[in-house]
Amino acid sequence: MRLVKIFFFLVFGVSIVILVILFFVGYFKPPKAGIVVDANRPSLVFLNDEQVGRTKYEGTYSSGEVKLKIVPDSFDKPIPSYEVKIDLVPGVNTMIQRDFGESDETSGGAIISFQKYIGSEAGMAIVSVPDSAQVKIDGQVRDTTPAKIDAISDGEHTISVSTPGYYEKILKIRTYKGYKLVAAFTLVKNYKTESSPTPSPTPEEITKRSGVRILDTPTGFLRVRSEPSSIAREIGQVEPGKVYFFIEQDEATGWIKIEYEESKEGWISSQYARRVEETPTPKPSPTATPLASPSISPKPSPTVKP
Repeated sequence: MRLVKIFFFLVFGVSIVILVILFFVGYFKPPKAGIVVDANRPSLVFLNDEQVGRTKYEGTYSSGEVKLKIVPDSFDKPIPSYEVKIDLVPGVNTMIQRDFGESDETSGGAIISFQKYIGSEAGMAIVSVPDSAQVKIDGQVRDTTPAKIDAISDGEHTISVSTPGYYEKILKIRTYKGYKLVAAFTLVKNYKTESSPTPSPTPEEITKRSGVRILDTPTGFLRVRSEPSSIAREIGQVEPGKVYFFIEQDEATGWIKIEYEESKEGWISSQYARRVEETPTPKPSPTATPLASPSISPKPSPTVKP
């Protein structure tokens, strides 16, 4: 009987030691929450008033509410920073994406967070400013904001939110079983749709307009896109060191429109470009080589025998 008691206390003591060890190594602690912060301009990232890094920033923290502040780099004009309080959910990433303009009115972005969802599948709740915007999931029109989408498969999806007079916002996200994805979009107004058409410049104005020099890039080239956005369709590439005709600059995003080929225009990121008071060296027109006329030898007339 005494041996049984000793064995019992020994097992009990070992169990207590194991539980203590597991507690201190974090086995019983809730999983960490992830946060991803990105912006269209290089920016500083602050969490609870402490600088934690630069965009694109990724980190893990304890779950709960935190205060996020994004401060964009600004060398020419002051750009307003962005502050928001977000609730970090254990075991999943919360994503904040910001499109900085020169003012709050010309800025936008999206906040993607998660809530516990009743059911074994995933769900979505999407709101936008302005509301009544069209929502597409993986290229298919599903609803208008505010939108509630139930029973969506977990995994990678592409969300598109658009409305006339505003730039379309497209994000790739991941949904999780048992969670509802909550997405809040703030669309950026496209003021160019309200302006009158710009008259075509005269030849004299073209010769006087400034140029854009392409700076060095990590890839050795700079992508030219159809719209002033890093997610817009790529339509060409330009080389660092070369100068291209300047067309205009988008106030909301800072992107620059250039003539990257003769009679072809597109947008490039201002991060790798600089305005210069010089124009590109015109490319020589190809010299047309006339085709040689074929040599035609007349056939001899047939001899007519008398």
